[in-house]
Amino acid sequence: MKIAVDAMGGDYAPAEIVKGIELARDAYPDVEFLLFGQEAAVKPLIKNSDRIQFVPATETITMEDEPVRAVRRKKQSSIVLAATAVKEGQADAFFSAGNSGAVLTAGLLIVGRIKGIDRPGLTTTLPVLRKPDQSSFVMLDVGANADTKAFNVVQYAIMGQYYAQSVMHVQQPRVGLLNNGTEADKGDKNHRAIHDALAQMSEINFIGNVESRELLNGAADVVVTDGFTGNATLKAIEGTALSMLKLIKGEIMSGGLGGKIGASMLKPVFGKVRSAMDYSQYGGAVLLGLKAPVVKTHGSSKAPTVKNTIGQIRELVASHSADQLVSYFDQHTDEMAALKESLK
Repeated sequence: MKIAVDAMGGDYAPAEIVKGIELARDAYPDVEFLLFGQEAAVKPLIKNSDRIQFVPATETITMEDEPVRAVRRKKQSSIVLAATAVKEGQADAFFSAGNSGAVLTAGLLIVGRIKGIDRPGLTTTLPVLRKPDQSSFVMLDVGANADTKAFNVVQYAIMGQYYAQSVMHVQQPRVGLLNNGTEADKGDKNHRAIHDALAQMSEINFIGNVESRELLNGAADVVVTDGFTGNATLKAIEGTALSMLKLIKGEIMSGGLGGKIGASMLKPVFGKVRSAMDYSQYGGAVLLGLKAPVVKTHGSSKAPTVKNTIGQIRELVASHSADQLVSYFDQHTDEMAALKESLK
């Protein structure tokens, strides 16, 4: 298995990317890496080149670059060359911590969509708190498409189910539609249409609408929504978690000696809370619906998160989930066309 890596993307690139790749190389003996980046910046950081092939990229797409223009003009950038390696069969997957828009654009324009999928969805894994039989759930779309049609969300449910089965190893994943209430008639016209379409699909274990306040309690294994709502929900969860930790820390620091003594005794508890809310342990966001895995991790990711994300990609490649989606949509061409027409 070979993974193409953009070494130049991310707040701490290339140092933390290279360090993370070396951690992953040591952890996964069946994985090889194509490491794309600027020679002077990347090559000296590689301590051990075993199963790591450096490939020079003379250009870099920055966080400030306009994604589509950058992908089309910067042909020698690490993002474009890594995606091209996947397209040409030199690598099985593409990984980056760089410009999100550019990574998604490269995935769409270079790696390419699976035939029959209108819009790939960006998928992330989030933690479930205090539920012994469920540690996480999948949510999509979390930002690939701000303008989403009802048919796209139905396809997200299919893709999310395959992802949960192949990567998370959930046999019968419960699929829920993010809505403003659990009743079947809740939401706008689009949400009611999506609900009814999913309820009629026998191959989907659809459990109905789920509310955002119940997501971290394990309301579903797969939660589907439009990209605008998904991205806003994800950021609200992130922001709430960070704000609560800061609030608790602030109250402790202003509580005098007694508060600080109590905090020292509760330090292991705070560590567990922080760990439970750290969704980076599950890897990066996957652009589902492409011919090969394209995975984007957070720009602030450091070596341990990079290593975890490679483990996730390894599962994706080994499970052949992209091939399974290709097969599904090939076999259901007529049904998809009829469903698309009915949801217009």
